[in-house]
Amino acid sequence: MNKILNIKDIAPRVKEYVIENPDIARHCLPGQFIILRVDENGERVPFTICDFDREKGTITLLVQEVGYSTHKMAMLKVGDSLHDMVGPLGNATELDAYENVVLVGGGIGCAVIYPQAKLRTKKGQKCDVIMGARTKELLFNIDEFRANSDNTYIATDDGSMGTKGFVTTVLQQLIDEGKKIDCVFVVGPMIMMRNVSELTRKYNIPTIVSMNCVMVDGTGMCGGCRLTVGGETKYACVDGPEFDGHKVDFAEAMNRAGFYKEHEEKCRLRG
Repeated sequence: MNKILNIKDIAPRVKEYVIENPDIARHCLPGQFIILRVDENGERVPFTICDFDREKGTITLLVQEVGYSTHKMAMLKVGDSLHDMVGPLGNATELDAYENVVLVGGGIGCAVIYPQAKLRTKKGQKCDVIMGARTKELLFNIDEFRANSDNTYIATDDGSMGTKGFVTTVLQQLIDEGKKIDCVFVVGPMIMMRNVSELTRKYNIPTIVSMNCVMVDGTGMCGGCRLTVGGETKYACVDGPEFDGHKVDFAEAMNRAGFYKEHEEKCRLRG
């Protein structure tokens, strides 16, 4: 259980892990996440399930090495096992009510929108994808997205691939061209989700964001992932992780997201 079957480098400091866990693979749905510990003394870290295979009993995670625990995970090899894993957690994404959906992913957030694209294609539902990154070297699974979408658009900050600019640049172009959009589902850096939500608000386009905040217990008891949505307190792990982007208090969420940076850096340096 929790044995690492395959590791693939897909971008600088980003690895794809295929992990054996038949119980989670049997029950998980797109949009849900797991919480794992690398070793007995490790912290509990949440990761969105970016793919799964029920027959093989595996789940796939994309992990960006940014902190202490992800650094420890990057040291593991094929054949090693994670200490423990719990899931699936959170609520599955519900996009069936919308005919024309645009999935927007920024950086590692593209890992979260991939299962949505895959599922919609399997159901014969319309799906366009916008992928964004600072530069082309940070993009991944482009061919997989193209195979599981009607159209795949790319935006890079430096113009090294696709449109030079941000995902909002491409989204604005699609709106200006008169493309029918019933819903936008966006996952990525907090500021990117805020900017997309501000853009779609002007056109009354329903927008769903995935609030991958700091989560610890995954049951709503610790309060680490609380945020304000429509003036009410919500917990990303049990009420989400997805919410109406037009109702999320992004200023508060972005402020809370920085609470643990100093502690994280100390842990990383301590190694």
